[in-house]
Amino acid sequence: MEVKKSPKADLEGKKSTWMLLGYVIVLSIMFVAFEWTERDKVIDTSQALVDVTFEEEIIPITQIEEVKPPPPPEVPAAPELLEVVEDDVEVADTEIASSEDTGQKVEIKYVPVVVEQEEEVVEETIFEIVEKMPEFPGGQAALMQYLNKNIKYPTIAQENGTQGRVIIQFVVNRDGSVVDPVVVRSVDPYLDKEALRVISAMPKWNPGQQRGKSVRVKYTVPVQFRLQ
Repeated sequence: MEVKKSPKADLEGKKSTWMLLGYVIVLSIMFVAFEWTERDKVIDTSQALVDVTFEEEIIPITQIEEVKPPPPPEVPAAPELLEVVEDDVEVADTEIASSEDTGQKVEIKYVPVVVEQEEEVVEETIFEIVEKMPEFPGGQAALMQYLNKNIKYPTIAQENGTQGRVIIQFVVNRDGSVVDPVVVRSVDPYLDKEALRVISAMPKWNPGQQRGKSVRVKYTVPVQFRLQ
């Protein structure tokens, strides 16, 4: 009797295919086993370290109290020595005679009290505007003539071609003398120095007056330096 099988039920034809598939699976497993190293391990460190908060301990500042040295001991006062007098020693009695007993008048001398007079305080106030301003002897025209006559143009300023107007401020005292000149507006150090020299050498002015009295007044004069 002949046994008949269908081609689909015949497993002999697929035997080699399944064997190859098994070899592939086994080789894959061995390959993975050999290639596996420690580097392939992934270590999760997200929870390994936690921020550590250090609380700074505040040490209180202690102040050392200064120990004051004890005061020096007080020197005991020298005891008073009492001299004991014997009973048989004669002591002279002191008699105080009043004016009634002597009959003499008691004279009382009057000493006058000397009152020192306070020195008059001189008012040193410097005015800028007064009823009558100080004036150069002869007026403004005489002042300009004085400046033109006495100014010596510095040689260095001439060579450098420096020119301009230096403004000098000074104080006219009660006696008309000129003091404390200062440069209010500068042009050149050499021109400033010459302007101060000429102003300081000016003769006495007619002093300014306030309420009929001579007072100190601040005054300003421009000194012009111009090359011909």
